[in-house]
Amino acid sequence: MTFRPEVDEQQRADALDRLRRQGSDIDAVKSWVVGPDIGGDYEWGAVFAVEDLEGYWEYLIHPVHFESEKAGLPLIDRFVSFDITDDGDPEIGAQIAQLHKRSYEENPALAQLVADVPSFAAGAVPKDTPQP
Repeated sequence: MTFRPEVDEQQRADALDRLRRQGSDIDAVKSWVVGPDIGGDYEWGAVFAVEDLEGYWEYLIHPVHFESEKAGLPLIDRFVSFDITDDGDPEIGAQIAQLHKRSYEENPALAQLVADVPSFAAGAVPKDTPQP
C-alpha cells in the first residue's frame, strides 16, 4: 500500500499500528509481518498467515480487521491485495474468492471504503463481484 500524499506521520503510524494489531489480536493469524516494501512499487506491506479457510474467514470478519480498514483505507492512495496458498485443492482459489465476495456482501461499509481508494486491486475477488 501507498499512503495518500496528505497523510501525516501520526496518521501513518496509527494506521500501521492498527495493521500490527491484526496480527497480534486475531487468534486465527499464526504469523505476520508489517513493514516497508523494500525495492517494490509500494511504501508498505503486510502479510498475515492463517492455517485454513475457517481461519481466513475469522480474520476477514474480525472486528480488529474491520476497524483497521475503517481507519486505514481512507488514508490509502494505492493498494493491492492477493492471496497465496500451498493448499493443493484445485477449488481453493474459488473458495477464497467466495470468502471475499461474502465479506463484501455482509459488510457494505467495507465495500464502500474499498470503492473510495483511488487505486485498489484484489486478486481473489471473483470477476462477477461488483468491484466496490
